Order: sequence, then structure tokens, then C-alpha cells
Amino acid sequence: MPGKYQICENPYFCGHMHIETSTGILVETVALPSDLLGRTVTVNLYRTHPATRPEETSLLLVNDGQDLEAMGFDKMLGYLSETSQITPLLVAGIHCGEDRLHEYGMAIGPDYMGRGAKGAAYQRFVLEELLPFIYGHVNATAFRDRAYAGFSLGGLSAMDMVWNHPEVFTKVGVFSGSLWWRSKDKDARDYNGNKHRMMHVQVREGDYHPGQKFFFQCGLLDETEDRNRNGVIDSIDDTIDLMRELLLKGYKDLRDMYYLQLPKGKHDVPTWAKALPTFLKWGWRGPGEE
Repeated sequence: MPGKYQICENPYFCGHMHIETSTGILVETVALPSDLLGRTVTVNLYRTHPATRPEETSLLLVNDGQDLEAMGFDKMLGYLSETSQITPLLVAGIHCGEDRLHEYGMAIGPDYMGRGAKGAAYQRFVLEELLPFIYGHVNATAFRDRAYAGFSLGGLSAMDMVWNHPEVFTKVGVFSGSLWWRSKDKDARDYNGNKHRMMHVQVREGDYHPGQKFFFQCGLLDETEDRNRNGVIDSIDDTIDLMRELLLKGYKDLRDMYYLQLPKGKHDVPTWAKALPTFLKWGWRGPGEE
């Protein structure tokens, strides 16, 4: 992808870089200055097969990259790679900033409380600064495919990015996604989930994108809220409702969508760590999984 970021030969250009080998994969930490966000963004790069050509490698971006560090993602990825359960991957874990509540939103605009006001700027950072840097850093002209994933509010951000940029991303992973994101307070007298949940409206009013695939994960203990008193927590309701919108749009269950519900799953890093291997094997199944 064209852009101002090329191969990082000057360490003062992309910031401090730490390289280490862990369980057979290469892990790099990059401090990437962003003009669009007005801050330096820490990015962890995990490469399962450093010698594999980029065009034979898939690229996965993940919001809240600091959570990948917390769950020992390098060991997880190393094991899946060593046992041939996944094909070659380059994973970029994007650490959130202090303004996470505004950067992780939707490009269309903020929610009813003004949260997500920098959602569009964050997406521009990914498209115009991060992706060109990655391409230059690994000397790539193309990847096998590109995907995006995130947890909680980062999952909403990932879904919004993939839905709005089908020419860039073919897969998305949404873990405990904040799909409740709405344009009106749920306690307002005229609140209507069909009209005011912003991601659901966007999908309903959008176009079918051939080839896109969606992975959703929820836990039965994600939360306790049940706004419509149907006995199902909101995070599951919101996720299932979004999948219904995708079905109506033309996507097929199992072929284009995968839903993972964990009975003891909570809204936390240990739960997402349990779900991630399923997502990785779903998206990039290796010969060991045949």
C-alpha cells in the first residue's frame, strides 16, 4: 500500500524497536508517531514465520494490543504455528491510548454521549499511517489477506472498520463487542433498539460485500444488563441481532459467520484468551486442522 511510511532504516523515524524471539516467532515492539492522532502509538508485531514471503502471509490487526501482551499471545501464537493449526500470520497488536473511549468508536460519528468522537481519525490512522508502515517495514507489496479484530469497544471499532472498508479487510473478529453503541439513551421514552443501535442501522442500510466473513464471541457472564427483560443479557442480544441483520443482507451462517458463546465467559482478558485460538483457527486453518 502506498504511503509516507517506508522501510524503517532510521530508528529515530519509527521510535524504539525491541526484537526478541519467543516460542519460534518474532516479536517486535514499535513506537509509531501519528500525526492524525497526535500521539505515539505502540504496536507489537508478531510474526509466526519470519522467512515466509508477505504474499503468503495473512495480516491481522488487533485493537487493545496491550491485552495481547497480558494474555501471553506470543506463546499462544507460537503453539498454534508450531502444531500447524494456522497458516502464516503477521499480527499487529495496536495499544490503545489514554483517549480510548473516543478513538474506539464508529467513523460515522459519536454516540449519544459524545463518545467515539475520534473514531474517524483512528480509522484514518490505521489506513493512512499504520498499514503503509507495516507494508514498508516488512517490504511487502501484498498480503494473502487482511483482517481486523478487537475486544469490547475495540471490537465495535474493528467491526466498523471492516464493514466500511471491504476493499481492505475480508475478516473481522468481535469479542464481547460493544454493539449496544447507540444514538439515543436506552432510558429515553422513545428509544428503539432497531432505530438507535448504530452498528445495526449501518449494516441494515449498507451493501452486501462478497467475500467478507464475521466471527463473534460472547460470554454468558459478559454483563448483567437486560434492557428488554427477555432473560438474555444485552451483549448476547446485540450480537445475535447484528448477525440477523447480516443474514438479511445476504451473508450465510457458518459459511460467512461464526458465533462462539462461552458459558463461563466474562468481559475480561482471560475469557478472550480462551476464545482467540478458535478465532485464529477459524480464520487461518492450517494443515494440522484438516
